[in-house]
Amino acid sequence: MLRRLFGGSGVCCANPLFGAANRRKQSERYAARFYIMEVVMKKLDMRGNPCPVPVVKAKEALAVEPDGVEVLVDDVTSVQNLEKMAKGTACTFSYTQEGEIYRVVIVKSADSGRFFTRGGEPASNQSGGAANGPPEGASSRGPVVLITADSMGRGSEELGRLLVKGFIFSLTQLNPPPEAVIFLNSGAHLTAEGSASIADLKTLEEKGSLVHTCGTCANYYKLSGSIAAGSIVDMMNIVNRLSKASSVITI
Repeated sequence: MLRRLFGGSGVCCANPLFGAANRRKQSERYAARFYIMEVVMKKLDMRGNPCPVPVVKAKEALAVEPDGVEVLVDDVTSVQNLEKMAKGTACTFSYTQEGEIYRVVIVKSADSGRFFTRGGEPASNQSGGAANGPPEGASSRGPVVLITADSMGRGSEELGRLLVKGFIFSLTQLNPPPEAVIFLNSGAHLTAEGSASIADLKTLEEKGSLVHTCGTCANYYKLSGSIAAGSIVDMMNIVNRLSKASSVITI
């Protein structure tokens, strides 16, 4: 099926002085100029999702979609990250802006297949995202991650909560996944009912990660009865886990 790019019929009126063959060739040239083949692409509405969710979801879609994806985002950083991913996987990239909404179109090329060949997952992490596994000779155990607050960084609390949500989502893309994710102090709120990270924490558990909340912290914030992901552990358990970890990431 052909879709018109520009207004008008898309075919120039043929000069009656030319023969039928010339008129047909002239029409085909103008048709090629004004039309492109319409491709069927999966549409992803990623508005409101923090980095790196739009990129990860786009890559997952590209792994199974034959043509490409169309992604709606609402911040220019996501547009830039999607462009980097597209270029890193031999895809073509374009976008349009409609008010505060960006419509990004990523189309696969003949060379893109080599980046998306392993069971529906990207075959390379050259453009960011999950790696295929630890480097040769490295430990097969993931890190222990210590999350000590319900926001990340200093400054805006709202921004900090958005960042920590993106951080926990990014943990789900690690291969191997974290050995354990441990929540201390106000970080305990992230494992309780109503947290925006519960789905991602459950994904981590499905991948084999332990999700632990400090019992003293849960009691202090009166969260003991509302922990929705993982389990409550004591400080001795946490210390033992940290002492035996292959590596520790603390935020």
